[in-house]
Amino acid sequence: MEIKKYNSENQELIDLLCSNHWPFHTKIQLDPAAIKRAIDKGYYSEGKETFWIIEKEQKVGIIIIDEIEDTIPLFDLRLTEEARGKGIGQKSLSWLQDYLYGEKGKIRIEGYTRADNLAMRKCFTKAGFVKEGYLRNAWENEDGSVSDTVLYASIYDDWKDKKTTPIKLDEVPY
Repeated sequence: MEIKKYNSENQELIDLLCSNHWPFHTKIQLDPAAIKRAIDKGYYSEGKETFWIIEKEQKVGIIIIDEIEDTIPLFDLRLTEEARGKGIGQKSLSWLQDYLYGEKGKIRIEGYTRADNLAMRKCFTKAGFVKEGYLRNAWENEDGSVSDTVLYASIYDDWKDKKTTPIKLDEVPY
């Protein structure tokens, strides 16, 4: 697997995003015109860094790191339908940690996913992220429904020491 910085390959980005379904994102099917407008407005570059996920010389996904100047960035990871279930998500999350901690000096990485996205939840866990929160009715879907959300995070000290620190969620009963 290779990760390469997005460099205005706009049509390829539109093709990847619009030729796949994203069942665990707010919008399941994306519109090419909407993606083009987002590109024109700087969505994939201003205050963000976007990377291609490449497997066997084929672009199979993207990682969008949001709030890149913050010490605690968020991100969006999307894999094509053909790339899902092959361990690429876990490898991408491990790369993300190496990049953000090793090169960018970040202290924490947060990621959110719908509670029913079991594949992503497994990726988070296998990559050393810790489940830190369960948010009820916190994900608004395009069809008007609302889903629960799970928060996963990784911290620099755990990455550096190659360990996982348990959270203290239930240390105090309220």
